[in-house]
Amino acid sequence: MKGDESGVYNCQVAPVVHDFDDFDLDILIAWLCIVMLDMSMHTREPIRDNVLSGPEWVREILYGHPCRVYEAFRMERHVFLNLCDLMKARGWLVDSRYIRIDEQIGIFLSMICHKNSNRDLCERFQHSGQTIIKYFTIVLKAVVKLAKEVIVPLSFDVVPEEILMDHNHKHYFKGCVGAINGTHVPASVPASKQIPFTNRKGITIQNVMCACSFDMKFSFVYAGWEGSASDHQVLSAALKTPHLKFPQPPLGKYYLADSGYASIPGFLTPFKDERCHLSDYRGKARQPRIAKELFNYRHFLLRNVIERSFAALKNRFFILRHMPSFAIRKQAFIVIACCAIHNYIRDQDKRDKNFSIYEDSEYPFGPTQDEVTNDASTEGTEMNMLRKSIANIMAKDHNMPEIP
Repeated sequence: MKGDESGVYNCQVAPVVHDFDDFDLDILIAWLCIVMLDMSMHTREPIRDNVLSGPEWVREILYGHPCRVYEAFRMERHVFLNLCDLMKARGWLVDSRYIRIDEQIGIFLSMICHKNSNRDLCERFQHSGQTIIKYFTIVLKAVVKLAKEVIVPLSFDVVPEEILMDHNHKHYFKGCVGAINGTHVPASVPASKQIPFTNRKGITIQNVMCACSFDMKFSFVYAGWEGSASDHQVLSAALKTPHLKFPQPPLGKYYLADSGYASIPGFLTPFKDERCHLSDYRGKARQPRIAKELFNYRHFLLRNVIERSFAALKNRFFILRHMPSFAIRKQAFIVIACCAIHNYIRDQDKRDKNFSIYEDSEYPFGPTQDEVTNDASTEGTEMNMLRKSIANIMAKDHNMPEIP
């Protein structure tokens, strides 16, 4: 046994002798040079080495000129700070080890408000792409929670102040509670799923249905529908899906809707055989001449609030004009988050610059998308009778022939 052990531990390996000639030596030297060159080109050093870090940039923006705050975050300083405080108070966002709440919200707003790619935000905030997406998603979930507090149903018990204050509407539309319509938002969809999301123009989109009040605040948002779906199809689904809690108006109350919707209880549409957009009535020679045209003109002036709300929304949030390649469910949540921030800004800042552009009810808007007239209604329906009654009251007040 001892002999065996000594044989194991005392064995020696004979040295390998190899004589290098000049050619082999040159090869070895060349290989060593290549290795050293590769090591010198791939040294470990931080790629995000900007002197102005993300927190410092946010601090510089917030405490610099007020215009810079609005340009960066598309809201005033006090609105941004109030949003940060609200997120912290609710516990929806918390300061992490390296990124504070204000920087997290800054990352989120920089992505949805501007034409910034993930790489642009990496350079701006001096974080990795993975970190940018991580906190974008965290803030997105927090803002979706905010949506449940700021996107709330309208009150059906009172007549909107905007109608009572306008002599052109207060005698005719006292039962109106708001407007409803759909808008198209670009969608980034895998090739295998593009057909349902492709509209008649060959563009992949999602159809988003919203209801809003006359102060341009959204009261209901239904996002994520395929672009090939009609407005009436989306509304029908909302009415038939209890968990969505669509704010259905009671008897005697109604939303204003365009001709893409059927004339069903709770939704007042224009006369489909007459002009129904503001551009159709511009110029003295194109003013309403008969009761149906007068009704459509007044109807559009009120319903125009939903078009103006969509315009204000898309003007503030660039991401709604160019959606990144997220999952379609996440894209729908982004739309809801944008609507929530839209409402939050409206509550916090009545004099917001973006809203002020679109406050005029005669702002020159046509339909936000191609309207497909829905003919699934008859002249004997409740809403058609109401429409005819209002039109005849208008005709009587303006010395026009009434509708027989």
